[in-house]
Amino acid sequence: MIFIFLSSGLFLGWSLGANDAANVFGTAVGSKMVRFKTAAIIASIFIILGAVISGSGATHTLGKLGAVNAIAGSFMVAFSAAFTVFWMTKLKLPVSTSQAIVGAIIGWNLFSGSLTDYNSLTKIVMTWVLCPVLSAVIAIIIFSTVKFYLNHSKIHLLRVDIRTRVGLILVGAFGSYSLGANNIANVMGVFVPVSPLEGLSFYGLFSLSGTQILFLLGGVAIGFGVLTYSYKVMDTVGGSLMKISPTAALVIVLSQAIVLFLFSSEMLESFLINHGLPAIPLVPVSSSQAVIGAVIGIGILKGGKGIRYKALGEIASGWVTTPIIAGIITFVALFFLQNVFNQEVYRPVTYVISDDVLSYLDKRNVSGEVLVEFKGKEYCNAIRFESDLKLKSNLNSEQRTIVVETARVEMYYIDPFIMKQKIDGKLFTAGQYQALERLSGKTFQHQWQFSAALEVNSEEWKFKEASKTNKIYNKEIKLKRKYLFDIFKTGENDTE
Repeated sequence: MIFIFLSSGLFLGWSLGANDAANVFGTAVGSKMVRFKTAAIIASIFIILGAVISGSGATHTLGKLGAVNAIAGSFMVAFSAAFTVFWMTKLKLPVSTSQAIVGAIIGWNLFSGSLTDYNSLTKIVMTWVLCPVLSAVIAIIIFSTVKFYLNHSKIHLLRVDIRTRVGLILVGAFGSYSLGANNIANVMGVFVPVSPLEGLSFYGLFSLSGTQILFLLGGVAIGFGVLTYSYKVMDTVGGSLMKISPTAALVIVLSQAIVLFLFSSEMLESFLINHGLPAIPLVPVSSSQAVIGAVIGIGILKGGKGIRYKALGEIASGWVTTPIIAGIITFVALFFLQNVFNQEVYRPVTYVISDDVLSYLDKRNVSGEVLVEFKGKEYCNAIRFESDLKLKSNLNSEQRTIVVETARVEMYYIDPFIMKQKIDGKLFTAGQYQALERLSGKTFQHQWQFSAALEVNSEEWKFKEASKTNKIYNKEIKLKRKYLFDIFKTGENDTE
């Protein structure tokens, strides 16, 4: 059943490969500088490498938007996004897979009564605007530099042609790696919270975590989509929007690759933070928007006369409608999957205001006095709970979110067996691991209670005061805690 449910993620990966490979090699193939077969093979290999090696960065942000907590729900979210992308691909439109999966996740949130993290949504939507603009700016700078160099050098045209072909292959490989690293979150991100896959070690040479195995499967599916069905969209991107010269094709692919890399590299994020520079958010961005932004950037540099605005309008309309269509399809499909096929598409979550919750909220500067009438009430729908808080209290939006998160009931049992068999001690410092050992056999009703117990037993589990230098440290603490939450959450592990 696991692989049956994963099939929708593989379908989404295939659809992404069929559609988004055009964003890497479409201009090269469209300008006749690289053969389709060569482009497809290179793209497939480097997409898989990018997914497995660097795919985790953007996945965290997508997970914050909405954590699908049942594998049947993950199946339908991925399937709905895949169907939307496939439909757009049939229409020869380079639709955004990022927008499709975001719309599908919001559809699941609405159906399950889960709150949508609007901070994460805002961050993602902002990148939809920033991505093509940034790509256009980068393309203008690179294209101007390349043209200046070619105009002031005495390189033979034949040598220019050879170097351009080699350059297209190299930047295509880089672009494919960046596509795999950034967009694998769209393909397999919804399966990460519910994945039962465990890590594998290959004869001591290297090992893959359960998440990396998911990403490997998704990367292979993307590569298969590239090889089997990407030619039509490559033709659209390569020639329908604007006539592309070989030099412009090289610049477009490089600009798109740089943009995807910027939004997916954890190493770059760490480097920027450690040097006191503002970090670029790690979010799955639209490769379609990046490549089309680069095309428009070069078109603007040439005076804008060669841009085919009708084709651009059709593509832009696809960007607007994609998340809406994906969200509607997801909501309707979840209804049928739950009520016709009797599948658990989400795990009900309970929200209760108890004395412990009120005490913890006081520490977070949320007065318990306004929550007295909610004490003891049980909610099974976060949206309805938040709506009642809005109607019956004077709490602001941020405070209501804190109340809902704090009241969320999630049982955690620190199973001694799991401690010995499944916990990788190398992930923690000695102090952190000893603190965890002291909690063996204990049960917690809320995530914040588990976190507080870790902090009580070791200072090394506490966050440091917010600053640029402590940002990476605090992020590592968050990831370590999430690792423990996923392992010890009852109902997803055998605790007998």
